[in-house]
Amino acid sequence: MFSAVNPSGLFTAENRSYKSCRRVRLKTNEMKKLFLAVSFFLTVSVYAASVDTVAIYSAAMHKNIKTVVIKPSSDNGERLPVVYLLHGAFGSYSNWVSRVPHIKELVDRYRMIVVCPDGGFTSWYFDSPVDPNYQYETFVGVEVPQYIDAHYNTIADRKGRAITGLSMGGHGGIFLGFRHADLYSACGSTSGALHVSVITRGYDVEKRLGDTAANKKYWTDWSALNVVEHYPKDSLAITMDCGTEDMVLPMNRAMHEKMLRLKIPHDYTERPGQHNWAYWNISIDYQLLFFRNHFDKMLKHA
Repeated sequence: MFSAVNPSGLFTAENRSYKSCRRVRLKTNEMKKLFLAVSFFLTVSVYAASVDTVAIYSAAMHKNIKTVVIKPSSDNGERLPVVYLLHGAFGSYSNWVSRVPHIKELVDRYRMIVVCPDGGFTSWYFDSPVDPNYQYETFVGVEVPQYIDAHYNTIADRKGRAITGLSMGGHGGIFLGFRHADLYSACGSTSGALHVSVITRGYDVEKRLGDTAANKKYWTDWSALNVVEHYPKDSLAITMDCGTEDMVLPMNRAMHEKMLRLKIPHDYTERPGQHNWAYWNISIDYQLLFFRNHFDKMLKHA
């Protein structure tokens, strides 16, 4: 602009000064943006939930088993409710925190502890009648909560405990929730493989329960679809969901219909999705919100 007005070179000093000031202002703005970005990162880091990986000794199996514990950024000395969150077949204790990173934000938002125990790859959360090395009903259902209550600032009462999981872990959530309702006041399942009686190959159920004929009672009685026939004396809050393109959808519908016939109160949701982490990244938000609302009701009358 200046050269067009003054081709003879007048005001060149002023031009240099203007450009110099403009560069300073640009650098200043860039520094402000950088400062804000760093400040945001530090704020998130300071207030993000923390993740512990602990080894919990199982007296039932005589070994240490890894478990992930996700805690809010600050407990302020308050005792917090706990959701026990189970992985699926062929998974491990680290699945939820590694595949669903925003679970840490949910822990902070809902002021709870989330515990992800290892379920022995394909234990189905049973105390196997044929393999003493697989006693995961006792470990996950009883021993893990005992450890968590002893080492963390929890509400050490069924009113402050819930259990849920995905796929095999969804079966475990219902199975353990019903069979140990003295320890849990709520249970759930997302994409649960809820009828193990028909899963006779490919997922190691036969290795945990033994021969389908010789051990028919276990195959029948220990399927979550049949466990719900024995509703505990202590009421349970129950939530279940499944994707409409999921291969286990028929099992979930069968469970929903059975609970309706048995007049068992429960929440049941179907939403678009498959049997994958894209679906579970969404469903976990609703599951933890359900449990937060449940804890609020339970603890209000404690």
